[in-house]
Amino acid sequence: MKKSVAILFAFIISQFHAQQGPYYQQSAKYKMDIDVNAEKFTYEGKQTLDYKNNSPDELEVVYFHLYWNAFKPGSMMDQRVAGQGKNGDSRLQKDGVSRLAAIPKDQEGAQNIHWIKQNGKTLKYEIQETVMKVYLAEPVKPNSSTTFTLEWDAVIPQQIRRSGRNNREGVDMTMTQWYPKIAEYDYDGWATFDYIGREFHAPFSDFDITIKINKDYVIGAGGILENPADVKGYDANAKIKADKNKATWKWTAKNILDFAWAADKDYIVKSFDVPQGPKVFLVYQNNDRTKVWEEAQPYLTKYYQLMNAHFGKYVYPTYAFIQGGDGGMEYGMCTMILGEAKDIEGLMGLMAHEGAHSWYQQMLATNEPMRPWMDEGFTSYAEGYVMNQLFPPAQKLPNPFFNSINAYRNFVKKGIEEPAVWLGDHHDNGTSYTYASYVKGELYLVELGYIMGEQNLAETLKQYYDQWALKHPSDRDFLHIAQKVSGMDLKWFQNYWINTTKTIDYGIKDIKYDAKSTTITLVNNGQVPMPIDFSIMTADKKIVNYQIPMNMTHTWKTKDAFGDFKTMPYWPWTQKEYTITVPYTKSQLSMIGIDISQRLADVNPGDNFVEVK
Repeated sequence: MKKSVAILFAFIISQFHAQQGPYYQQSAKYKMDIDVNAEKFTYEGKQTLDYKNNSPDELEVVYFHLYWNAFKPGSMMDQRVAGQGKNGDSRLQKDGVSRLAAIPKDQEGAQNIHWIKQNGKTLKYEIQETVMKVYLAEPVKPNSSTTFTLEWDAVIPQQIRRSGRNNREGVDMTMTQWYPKIAEYDYDGWATFDYIGREFHAPFSDFDITIKINKDYVIGAGGILENPADVKGYDANAKIKADKNKATWKWTAKNILDFAWAADKDYIVKSFDVPQGPKVFLVYQNNDRTKVWEEAQPYLTKYYQLMNAHFGKYVYPTYAFIQGGDGGMEYGMCTMILGEAKDIEGLMGLMAHEGAHSWYQQMLATNEPMRPWMDEGFTSYAEGYVMNQLFPPAQKLPNPFFNSINAYRNFVKKGIEEPAVWLGDHHDNGTSYTYASYVKGELYLVELGYIMGEQNLAETLKQYYDQWALKHPSDRDFLHIAQKVSGMDLKWFQNYWINTTKTIDYGIKDIKYDAKSTTITLVNNGQVPMPIDFSIMTADKKIVNYQIPMNMTHTWKTKDAFGDFKTMPYWPWTQKEYTITVPYTKSQLSMIGIDISQRLADVNPGDNFVEVK
C-alpha cells in the first residue's frame, strides 16, 4: 500500500471513530442459589457474578442496584411521593399521602449484604440506599473479566409498586428487581440512578438460578425451567422432589436484562406454541376474576405473528404472562400483570403493551431512566398498531393512532406538559410523565410516518431492529437510521418534539375562488414547523392530494401509504403563511383540508377543514 493511501485510510478510520466511537457493551453471568422462607417472606441468597469489561476504560469501582431498599418509610421514594402529593403516581399514594410511610417495620424492603468479594478478596463497599458502590481490590482492565461473589439476605416488602408480598389480587410473592444487580456501564458512565419508582437499565446477562421454596408453591418466571418433572404446575406427571418440605426450581436464561419470578400456591400454568416461536406460558390464579385468560391463546398467537412480521423477530424461546405486580411491568422473557380483566380486549391491551416491551425494553435495550420515551413510546406505538388489527374498531378510524392524538390535544390544554427529554424519575407531575413518555413517544413515530411516509417509517423500524437488537441503542442511533432511510434531515423535528413542549398548529386562513381556480392561504399559528399534507375533495367526491414540503428536511416525501400526491414548492420554516392554487372552481369543490389522514398532531384541528358550499 502506498504511504499516501495508507495515511488517507488511517485518517478516514480515525474520523469514523472520532465521530461515532467503537460500540461495546458489558456482559455478565449470574449464578444464584436462593432459599425462601415463605412463612416469614424472607430469603437468603448466594451469588457468583462473572463480569466482562468490554469497554476501553479501566474500572476501579463497580455499582450494584439494591432496589428493595426503597420500600420503607423515609426512603427517597417515600420523600419523592410525599413531595409530589396528588401530582405524583396514584399507585404510590392514598389520598395524596405516600403509602410507603405506613409500611410496618417487619414488612420494609431490605437487601442486607453480608459480604462481597472479587476473585476471593473481600471488598469494601458503601450502600447509598438503592445503590451499592463497591471499591475493587484490583481494577478491571479493558477487555478483561473478573468474578464477584456475595451473600445477602432479604425481606420481601409490602407490595407497593411492582415488587412485594401479598399484592391486591392475593399473589403471595412478586419477585422483581429482587437481587443485587450490577449496573450498566457504557460511554455515558455508570447508570446509577436511584430507584424512585420508574424504570430500570442493566447489561445483557446470562442467569442460572436455583430457588428452594415450599413444595406447595408454583413459580412463574422469565426463563427456561430445567426441571419441570420435579416441581408443581408444569408437568402433569411430575413427582415433586422435596428436601425438608422444599422443592428446588432450576431456571436458566441467556442474554436478558434481568430475571424476574413470582410464586403462589394457587397458580395454574398453561402453555402453547406460537408458529415460529415463542412458547407462551400463562401463569395465573384460576378464579372468576381471571376467566378471560381462557380466551387469550388465539389472540396472543396472532399478536406474536404480527409483531414478528412488522417489528422484528422475538429472539427468545419463551415468554410468560404472569399474574403478579400492580398493573403491568416488563422483565426478561416475562411480564407481571394484573389478572382481573373485564373482557378479552382489555386483557389483550395490557398483554400487547407489556409484550411489546420485549422489543423496545429488552431486545432494543435503551436506557429507560434516561430516555423513557424511547421504550414506553415505541412500545405504545407497537401496541396501537397490533391492537388495531386484533380488534378493528366498530367505527373505522382515520389511522390506528387517532385516539392517542386526540388525547394529546386534550392534555396540552391543561398547560402542565413537561418535555419528553426529562429523566424518567424527575418529572414533577405523574400525568405529565405519562404523556411525555408514553404518548409523545408514540406520536414521535406517528409524526415521523407523516413526515417521511409510512413505508419509510416501517423500513426504519425494521433496520433499527436489524442493526441494534440485543444492544443498547440511543435516540441518536435511531435518528441516524431514519435519516438514512428517508434521505431527510430530521434533527429539527426530534429537537422540537422531544426537547420542548412547543406545539403544531396549522390552519386555513383564507380562500379565494376565481373563474378557473381556487387560491387557499394556509397559516402556521404554532411553534413547530411541519410539512403539510393538503387535500381537496371535488363535488363528485374525488380526493386530490398535495404535499407541501418544509425546507428543513431538504428532501421531500415521495410516497405514502395514505394516498398519492402532487408535490408543491417547499414552505420555509420562517414563513408564517403559504398560498396554494388548485385548478378547481368553487362549484367543483366540496371540501378543502389539511391532513386528511389526521396523523398531524395539530393542537387546534378545528380550522384545518373547510366545507365548500
